[in-house]
Amino acid sequence: MSQTPKVHVTELVLRDGHQCHIATRMRTEDMLPICSKLDAIGFWSLEAWGGATFDACVRYLKEDPWERLQKLRKALPNSRIQMLLRGQNLLGYRHYSDDVVQAFVQKSADNGVDVFRVFDALNDTRNLEVSIQAVKKAGKHAEGTISYTTSPVHDVAHFVGIAQELEAMGSDTIAIKDMAGLLTPQATVDLVKALRANVNLPIHIHSHSTSGLASMNLLRALENGAVMIDTCSAAFSEGASHPTTESMIAALQGTEFDTGLDIAAVQEVTAYFREVRKKYWQFESEFSGVDTRVLLNQVPGGMISNLSNQLKEQGALDRMDAVLAEIPLVRKDLGYIPLVTPTSQIVGTQAVLNVMTGQRYKSITNEVKNYFLGQYGKAPSAVNAEVKKLAIGDAEPITCRPADLLTPEMAKLTSESERFAQSEEDVLTFAMFPDIGKTFLQERIAGSLQPEPLLDKAAVNASASRFAPSEFKVTLHGETFHINLTGSGHAGEEKRPFYVSIDGIAEEVIVETLSEIEVSGGSNNGGGKKKAASGTAKSGRPRPSHAGHVTTSMPGTVVAVKVKAGDKVTAGDGVLVIEAMKMENEIQAAATGVVVAVHVVKGDSVTPDESLLEIQPE
Repeated sequence: MSQTPKVHVTELVLRDGHQCHIATRMRTEDMLPICSKLDAIGFWSLEAWGGATFDACVRYLKEDPWERLQKLRKALPNSRIQMLLRGQNLLGYRHYSDDVVQAFVQKSADNGVDVFRVFDALNDTRNLEVSIQAVKKAGKHAEGTISYTTSPVHDVAHFVGIAQELEAMGSDTIAIKDMAGLLTPQATVDLVKALRANVNLPIHIHSHSTSGLASMNLLRALENGAVMIDTCSAAFSEGASHPTTESMIAALQGTEFDTGLDIAAVQEVTAYFREVRKKYWQFESEFSGVDTRVLLNQVPGGMISNLSNQLKEQGALDRMDAVLAEIPLVRKDLGYIPLVTPTSQIVGTQAVLNVMTGQRYKSITNEVKNYFLGQYGKAPSAVNAEVKKLAIGDAEPITCRPADLLTPEMAKLTSESERFAQSEEDVLTFAMFPDIGKTFLQERIAGSLQPEPLLDKAAVNASASRFAPSEFKVTLHGETFHINLTGSGHAGEEKRPFYVSIDGIAEEVIVETLSEIEVSGGSNNGGGKKKAASGTAKSGRPRPSHAGHVTTSMPGTVVAVKVKAGDKVTAGDGVLVIEAMKMENEIQAAATGVVVAVHVVKGDSVTPDESLLEIQPE
């Protein structure tokens, strides 16, 4: 009887762990001090790059993601560095031409990536072939990946067929990517057995703990032929993250699946990261624990903390349950697509729009439209014809591989970025995120990069020395309103925004302090003067007052202004494009008429309580 191969462990604390629990906000400076200990433990690989880390570095942390990779490579000389790559999407939210994919893979390899876990959100293997070929050309390890999901059309035979195609493309291993924690122990047994019977590659299993089943899934996978598992140091494990590294080592110790890893060494790493995590308390989410509702809503672990953070920023965290209930409905309308970047953001943002506007598909994101046009690949099953009609009308979707319609882009991207890109890596950063990438690179040249602030918890708590209600009822003129405070701007601002829910409707309230009262003790009899609500929003733009005023459903950033004063428009014409929750939403004309005023320019931050442009109706 042949001996069972040694179990190999991939440690996720440098990427997926903090993505799941603190919205990908860990800074490189907090990773490097512990790298020597991580490097000495003997993990098969350390996942440290890709996924949302690239985006977060540029958007929030103001770090060069390539520099992070270079520093980690130097600090981890004995370890394989692993990254997550979205096939033809790379690390952005659209498909890139083949020459960009090839350049990105090569530069990632040059800067330190050894293992590329390559997946496609739709499991459309046409979108994986160029990436896998590029990894092999670079002499690195290609891990072909199945994005696991459940639906009437996703069965074991379906996944086996994908694995066989990945093997034929030259993959070195096959990963089961259970990004939302949907696997059950029995489903794991059935899938791993079938893969072992039909492909000749090692099986690597990645299962989030959101439903509370992942540790059992890993054990059952090993018992049935898998030889590689993903785990995370206890400082960032469990819940939306992954099974605990130390716990899995202990569970397998003394068995035929013994990992040979030293629990005490991993515990040192955990002790370090427990302290580090405290710095990022403001990004913690109450939605990143065990939640069996994931078996229905299928929101992946890496998305849940970001989703809650984005809703909190909009003052709409109280709508989270409604959004989680809407997500599976949108997913069904889109043909049961797996939820993993970028499709999780596409479905999630559309679900937020459906909830926030109070009318399903009143506003449809550009990404949903592009999905119906076939620009992300082939849908797993039939889509909702009515929603498709709303999104793209009578337009005919493409049926070829989306990238077949793209001409080479690297030369054009290099030319467009020559004033601020100083290397091919910079050009690729610009390619992934044209607007925020350009801003990042320009600010780096100017020496003005400023990361988002990390708030001092003690100072914040000290500034709130007295309790105040965060949920209450107000009766005014005989009518009672239920109010829930979901967030606020910074104390001390002249005009401070408070984000509230009034009878379930998200609102932004601007409080302008005219006088203050002492609240340190005793009874309070003081007061200030009232001021009538202004006709302008905080930004100085007019508040919407008639049907010709065009507004946004969610706070966001203007990425395109498609009309100018004097233009004639028809109700439903696209007039603006707003980026919200990393997705683009085309804002349409509210009435037929002539544009008489445009109150925004590209790059402006906007909120739902203001008019972005004004149309004089016919």
